[in-house]
Amino acid sequence: MNDDIRIRLGLRPVINVSGTMTSLGASIVVPQAVEAVTAALPQFIEIGALQKLASRTISRLTGGEAGFVTASCAAAITLAVAGAMTGDDLAAIERLPQTDRLARDEVLIQAGHMVGYGSPVEQGVRLSGAKVVPVGQATSVMAYQMEGAITERTAAALFVVSHHTVQVGQMGLAEFVEVAHARGVPVIVDAASEYDLRRFLEAGADLVLYSSHKFLGGPTGGIVAGRRDLVRAAYFQNNGIGRGMKVGKEGIVGTIAALEAWEVRDHAGIRARESEALNVWQRTLADFAGVEAAIDPDPTDNPLDRLKVHVNPAEAHITAWDLADALASNDTHPVIVRDHEVEHGHFYLDPCNLHPGQAEIVAERLREELDIARRSNDIISSDFAARRKRRAINNWPD
Repeated sequence: MNDDIRIRLGLRPVINVSGTMTSLGASIVVPQAVEAVTAALPQFIEIGALQKLASRTISRLTGGEAGFVTASCAAAITLAVAGAMTGDDLAAIERLPQTDRLARDEVLIQAGHMVGYGSPVEQGVRLSGAKVVPVGQATSVMAYQMEGAITERTAAALFVVSHHTVQVGQMGLAEFVEVAHARGVPVIVDAASEYDLRRFLEAGADLVLYSSHKFLGGPTGGIVAGRRDLVRAAYFQNNGIGRGMKVGKEGIVGTIAALEAWEVRDHAGIRARESEALNVWQRTLADFAGVEAAIDPDPTDNPLDRLKVHVNPAEAHITAWDLADALASNDTHPVIVRDHEVEHGHFYLDPCNLHPGQAEIVAERLREELDIARRSNDIISSDFAARRKRRAINNWPD
């Protein structure tokens, strides 16, 4: 019997060079978390006591006063915002998303941070019943605009750290915190995909939210860490709107194990292996006219580089989006690249989710598809708009 469960289920054995994407299962779960989840699944566990254990581990790694595990970082946004509005008032918690009897129900977010990561980030705020107050414009946010947006009904200010956000013209975290705190407004940082577990709280954030299942390599889950009163208020939402976002024992146990594994992980060794994969791909692509491959640092300063592959169709005989599709279409070794900017003629290869030997398979797949294109008399070029429509979510389940 094949030991790859994907084959047994009739699913494609994809190779992920896109990144820690939820749509691909996020990450390779570390052995310590797999072992912990396996041990926990057959047992009954008091969830409140388990969350207290999680709080101690989260506090130790993040420097926060308290913490807990939730279903996802998206859920953490909703629970954190809800807690900022209700505090630990259990009656108010049960009334959410009704907010008309609350003193504060507005949440500030910079216009350039109102992005999508599978759903709109502001929807996570609105799910709590809070009203979203955009600050500034998508290309420019100034301190005076944030100051002018704060009212007596402002419950919190949300700061998003992501490659999806506008990377220029937005307020940095230090200034964002300074303006918010001057008016007594707590700052919540969505740091779902960030390596550094301490710098956001050290920079003055009141709550910071992470994914358990991305760089930490845990099972699907989210982490809330920071100020004790705000963590407590967010945790109490499990008696209200958080009920539908509850995390199971396996998610909590797995997150604790992933955090503990993070403390002893050989980060330098992992980075060296990732760098070698980038070098393999860069050497492979150097043989092809019209393809430029450059190592590109992570835009949010994670200790991670990716390979930016720019394709000139006139020389390579294929467009970037058709090359990305061709890499993904192979049944034996489908390779999923990071193609969120592919309409600009480039995509990325992310080395952080590779099993041993897969970097070489990716290199061979690149060579195969580019050789096919090179032999073509015509440029392989499909309609980009039709491609997007074909891949749209509204095609499911067909």
